[in-house]
Amino acid sequence: MSENIRKESVSGNPLSRAVIAEMLANNFKKLPDTDRNLFLYGPLYLAGNAALAGLISNSLYRRALNVTQAAVASSLPMAVVPFLTAAALYNTVVCCPLLSGDLNCPTCAQIRGALVGVVGAGVYPILLALPLNLGLASRYNTAPLPEKGNVLRYSLDLSRPILRRMRAVFVLQAFFGTYLGSRHFGSYTKLAQITFGPDGEALKD
Repeated sequence: MSENIRKESVSGNPLSRAVIAEMLANNFKKLPDTDRNLFLYGPLYLAGNAALAGLISNSLYRRALNVTQAAVASSLPMAVVPFLTAAALYNTVVCCPLLSGDLNCPTCAQIRGALVGVVGAGVYPILLALPLNLGLASRYNTAPLPEKGNVLRYSLDLSRPILRRMRAVFVLQAFFGTYLGSRHFGSYTKLAQITFGPDGEALKD
């Protein structure tokens, strides 16, 4: 759907973002159930993948640092925080711009979805698991830790094999984020056609 959505109205005057968003919201219930459920619950599937990535990365770091204590205490935030972050991030950069008429490029929607999948649902859980497990290893003395000046290099050396093992997760998250962005843009196209007509002109009530 092109930018002329903003430029056309019944009176010939430009439509403001607020008006476009309100018109799209009013017609959202006219979408098929599949498309409405995709907007409502689609981000939660990506968030579920992020929670799974958090649990996997937490397990890998615990093994690397020989941490056996506080299994539940470390696993719970590693599932909940990535879940909430990925869902909020996807809604912010994909769903909300689509439903406000600010994202009219299918490729952009796919790229945004892929980036959220890789960064929010892949890289972020690993970055979250690293300091958490370093803190546990220091508290319970399960692994020799470096001096303060060598923490960064130690973290990189520790994370390198874990990142290699998580490559399949990154690919999966990128694929799923791209697919979800594509599906959401398709649903948005249907919503825009219901609201503005096939030529992008606003319809009279």
